Amino acid sequence: MSHHFVVTHSVHAEVAHRLAELGTVDINPHREPWAPAELRRRLKSATALLSFMTDSVDADLLAAAPRLQLVACALKGFDNFDVVACTDAGVWVSIVPDLLTEPTAELAVGLAIALARHVRAGDALVRNGEFQGWRPQLYGTGLAGATVAVVGMGAVGQAIVSRLHGFGCERVWGVDPFVTDPRAPSVSLEHALAHAQYVFLAAPLLPETHHLIGDHNLAGVREGQLLINVGRGSVVDETAVAEALASGKLGGYATDVFAFEDWAWPKRPRRITQALLDDPATLFTPHLGSAVSAVRLAIEHRAVDNIEALVKGSKPGDAINRPGPQLEPRSGRSLMSA
Repeated sequence: MSHHFVVTHSVHAEVAHRLAELGTVDINPHREPWAPAELRRRLKSATALLSFMTDSVDADLLAAAPRLQLVACALKGFDNFDVVACTDAGVWVSIVPDLLTEPTAELAVGLAIALARHVRAGDALVRNGEFQGWRPQLYGTGLAGATVAVVGMGAVGQAIVSRLHGFGCERVWGVDPFVTDPRAPSVSLEHALAHAQYVFLAAPLLPETHHLIGDHNLAGVREGQLLINVGRGSVVDETAVAEALASGKLGGYATDVFAFEDWAWPKRPRRITQALLDDPATLFTPHLGSAVSAVRLAIEHRAVDNIEALVKGSKPGDAINRPGPQLEPRSGRSLMSA
């Protein structure tokens, strides 16, 4: 049986070569994703789909791909993929469960430091020609001696905790009803918001975490608190965060993820709220959590490992389902990191 693989974004030459040795490869060479109709057309004879963050797989897409056997996701957080629909259609879904952890945790701490030390404003000051040497200005806060909370104690949350302990924080708390870490005593979300100077969000997007941070609890945050989000955009209500920043309740918001990226949520906003973009106490990166060259190459190879297993007649090693009428049970999906 010949195999046809559809790859929705450009990949490293090594990865493209591996796929070509396994079958026919159709790779999107552009930065922007294919239009839905174009993707459906290309999937008509596809055996496997190598997917990225811009993709969303649902029953309608699966209906256009009658030969599809595997959706190999080059990512960890699979909330944009309808795993139940894939299972019912007899299609495996695989993810890359561990390679994104370390770079995402590094970025989270980097965002926190940059937000707390006013790096964005300082960079602008130097670039606009107003910097004339040291002045008593842009004083911020540090992690040393600070009280910090990490919401979502999955792999990314625990990796953030590991890094925080190297900065001399006075207290590091964990917020997760299902996962504990002896290095980060568990507290409630309300307690963390009321007392922590920094709050890191490392939670996936699930029905119970949608707008986990919003009007209902931002009124009770510690004055000047810094909020850092590397989980999913819709874990926060971005409009409510903008309002809390404008009122002075929140001292700053740094994020690598945005609600408009959460394709599977029909009521997601279609753009970042302008109030959030305009606020000077914000710091944004364009979903760079895993954007380390060596890591991205390893992620692509891991996704191809799953495709190769399928071609050789084996179960994809990182499968999160078992095709058939019943979804294979998964554990630990509460506030675990995306």
